[in-house]
Amino acid sequence: MFLRFFESLRSAQVPVSMREFLAFLEGMKRGLVTYDVEGFYYLARTAMVKDERHLDRFDRAFAATFEGLEHISIDDVLEAVDIPADWLEKMAEKHLSAEEKAEIEALGGFDKLMETLKERLKEQENRHQGGSKWIGTAGTSPFGAYGYNPEGVRIGQDKSRHQRAVKVWDRRDFKNLDDSVELGTRNIKVALKRLRNWARDGAHDELDLDGTIRATAENGYLDVKTRPERRNAVKILLFLDAGGSMDPHIKIVEELFSAARAEFKHMEYYYFHNCLYEGVWKDNNRRWNHQIPTAEVLRTYGQDYKCIFVGDASMSPYEIAYRGGANEHWNEETGETWLRRAREQWPQNIWINPLPEAHWQHTQSVAMIAKIFEDTMVPMTLEGITRGMRSLT
Repeated sequence: MFLRFFESLRSAQVPVSMREFLAFLEGMKRGLVTYDVEGFYYLARTAMVKDERHLDRFDRAFAATFEGLEHISIDDVLEAVDIPADWLEKMAEKHLSAEEKAEIEALGGFDKLMETLKERLKEQENRHQGGSKWIGTAGTSPFGAYGYNPEGVRIGQDKSRHQRAVKVWDRRDFKNLDDSVELGTRNIKVALKRLRNWARDGAHDELDLDGTIRATAENGYLDVKTRPERRNAVKILLFLDAGGSMDPHIKIVEELFSAARAEFKHMEYYYFHNCLYEGVWKDNNRRWNHQIPTAEVLRTYGQDYKCIFVGDASMSPYEIAYRGGANEHWNEETGETWLRRAREQWPQNIWINPLPEAHWQHTQSVAMIAKIFEDTMVPMTLEGITRGMRSLT
């Protein structure tokens, strides 16, 4: 019954395995979500999606597979879905009362059930509202619209009134988690979590539950044990391009900065403009009178730091390759020289570019920076940052 669904998921590049598909079928076999469209969606998603990055792909595959079923005719359903007779009989035994089963038998067997619906469609000539038999509106019949029946078939209704068959997959609540879209603070944190190295240091102020249980059992009295809090021990050095062509990207860079501050205990940051030169700063309002020598930064932080540059790399090529090429001051050494020094001091480094990757080829300076960073420039998407975090490990 669901092979087309499985094929749609694979075509949408949702990495669902046969084992996961069989687990989904087992859930259906056990009747976990019988007659519950929303429950069916969540069962399928739980069983076959391992990574939240693929939720949007799953929703699109789900919609493509099952779109329009609420408006399809009974004949089309029977022709499109080959439902085994023994399965229908077992479902009837599970969900129908003895009186209902007797009535169906009196009609000539279980195969008369769908024929009953077809006959009602043929017999009914006028619109019917209310009631429990005819296909109409505002009633309790299983077949109709704008009424209520917990196991009903919705016919000719433009929207759900009781949310019993809401197409939650069309809402695509997680579409911003797709690999190809730009980021928000929430999914930036998802990407940054790929870069973790847990360690316990500092004061013993966290309850060690396992140690307490073990010590209490061994000593015969309550013996409370504590331990240092577990923290991400990765050290990050962040260089942020500020001003000029970066102004349109302020919001997304702020979100990246906020997510990084929350994720990494050891993080230092500095600002620069367009390209790295002899001075950087901590406060953009004081960048002319309170600069920190880049050479001092190079001496201060050891090679155990992972270095991340964030910028659109969009500038005049002279700003990278020539002395005096900077557009705001005279630089005694080229920007390329300072970038190479930074990469030598912090061998684990990447450049995150908020420009869409498809636009990089149209700007000469982007190609020059990418070459200096030996193709460790990544786009500011979930897939791009995830790739960058992997390269840093």
